[in-house]
Amino acid sequence: QVQLVESGGGLVQAGGSLRLSCAASGRIFSINDMGWYRQVPGKQRELVAAITSGGSTNYADSVKGRFTISRDSAKNTVYLQMNSLKPEDTAVYYCHAEILAVTTSISLGLNDYWGQGSQVTVSS
Repeated sequence: QVQLVESGGGLVQAGGSLRLSCAASGRIFSINDMGWYRQVPGKQRELVAAITSGGSTNYADSVKGRFTISRDSAKNTVYLQMNSLKPEDTAVYYCHAEILAVTTSISLGLNDYWGQGSQVTVSS
């Protein structure tokens, strides 16, 4: 089985910084895109940032210039460095990865996987 385990959420004052990490483990053959989404109650989950296996990145307009996504392919880990945090960044953050996993001795399967969610709260 493949799983994504997140760490690094918490409470911070406006203007502060947090770093989220998400490590993938299990019978992984390769990982394509990785990313971070966030969700607040009553709203749809939205993309915050994404990074391809080649290192190309994409950010939501609301976080450009403040958040930085990176990945360590050797560790199957994706990071989200969040600076200049604002109260409107408060949400549950989920990591996502498109993973080609070993399903049997002779086959692979491509699926989307999600982390357990990390609460980020920014106080004003």
